[in-house]
Amino acid sequence: MSALVEFAMFPTDSTESKSEFVAKVLDIVDQSGLAYQLTPMGTIIEAETVDEIFAVI
Repeated sequence: MSALVEFAMFPTDSTESKSEFVAKVLDIVDQSGLAYQLTPMGTIIEAETVDEIFAVI
């Protein structure tokens, strides 16, 4: 069995640029070793179990 989860993050910091926050999230996802795909509005992660994905999120 495999699981797919799409999630999005919405920084509420008052700074203009959100790229620093997005880069941190992408780094965490990339280091997880799980398959992922970036979309315009979120990130899709694929793993064998939902628990693996939730551990990353």
